[in-house]
Amino acid sequence: MHIERICLKNFKSFKDVTIKNMPSFMVVVGANGTGKTTLFDVFGFLRDCLTYNVKKALQTRGGFKELLSRDAREKQIDIEIKFRLEIAGVGRLVTYRLSITEEKGRPLVKREILRYKRGPYGSPYHFLDFAKGQGTAINNEEDFNLPDHALKRESITLDAPDLLAIKGLGQFSRFKAASAFRQLIEHWQVSDFHIDVARGSKDSTGYDDHLSITGDNLQLVARNIKDNHPEIFKHIKQAMQRRVPGIADIQTLDTEDGRLLLSFQDGAFKDPFIDRYVSDGTIKMFAYLVLLYDPKPHPLLCVEEPENQLYPTLLWELAEEFRAYARRGGQVCVSTHSPDLLNAAQLEEVFWLTKKEGYTPN
Repeated sequence: MHIERICLKNFKSFKDVTIKNMPSFMVVVGANGTGKTTLFDVFGFLRDCLTYNVKKALQTRGGFKELLSRDAREKQIDIEIKFRLEIAGVGRLVTYRLSITEEKGRPLVKREILRYKRGPYGSPYHFLDFAKGQGTAINNEEDFNLPDHALKRESITLDAPDLLAIKGLGQFSRFKAASAFRQLIEHWQVSDFHIDVARGSKDSTGYDDHLSITGDNLQLVARNIKDNHPEIFKHIKQAMQRRVPGIADIQTLDTEDGRLLLSFQDGAFKDPFIDRYVSDGTIKMFAYLVLLYDPKPHPLLCVEEPENQLYPTLLWELAEEFRAYARRGGQVCVSTHSPDLLNAAQLEEVFWLTKKEGYTPN
């Protein structure tokens, strides 16, 4: 899957903005306050809406009024995403649209639509169409030999008007596009890496399939890759050796009290250093490599200002790592203030945000 276009209305500083022709590797630049973090939060907001509900997603952002653009004439937030998805062996452009409003102080889904063309001609067909907790969904959409009138449309009532229809319907394989889009949202990641929580010993058991948003399971994921994907871990170590002077080896260590540590061997010293005593840049570069060499890439990965704590000359190679990740199937969006990372990007990969009269213009 590949996101090609995003349309936003009344989402914070994005009063009416369309971002189109989004590449596999996208570098977002702009002055402070132009909307780089807000753009990434669109993805985080959708993920929270799916994981919890619209009310919870709004509450963590200060409520509906805080997310709504200032002085918005229409008290409604619109998010539209167009993405490529293979359905019945054919790549199709699918559109997902979500409109959120408030009634009597309670947030609700005013409209939720999932549509795409069944054939090369004609208008996109609504395979999911819901409003205020009620709507319909097509359950035999994969049978493209059937005429439109033979499609089976189910009428469904959700448990609450602030729930997304794709949250429930996406659990069932008969709703193909809804299920695929739910999986897309569930598995994309908006990284918020914190070096302080990534350091130190960790419980030796826990989630180790992917690096967490904050990186607090770095040791567990590293061990998982080392044990189950030794060739990938070898590549990670080789990349670290090229990028960080003195690094000769990296290992995961199990302690007697059931904890897990990372150790870094400096070729100039006999004894290795545990991660608590290595530099912030070393930890961050290792975490990025663990993230970017993930055996199962996230369909969408957003990283804010990856240049922090990294030496400028490393950013050219980091840009190449992001591109390689995208080639393996994970679309990448990064924001930056670094001239070095910007210089490492190709022209078609750069999206420049500006602000005019309080809003990010189209």
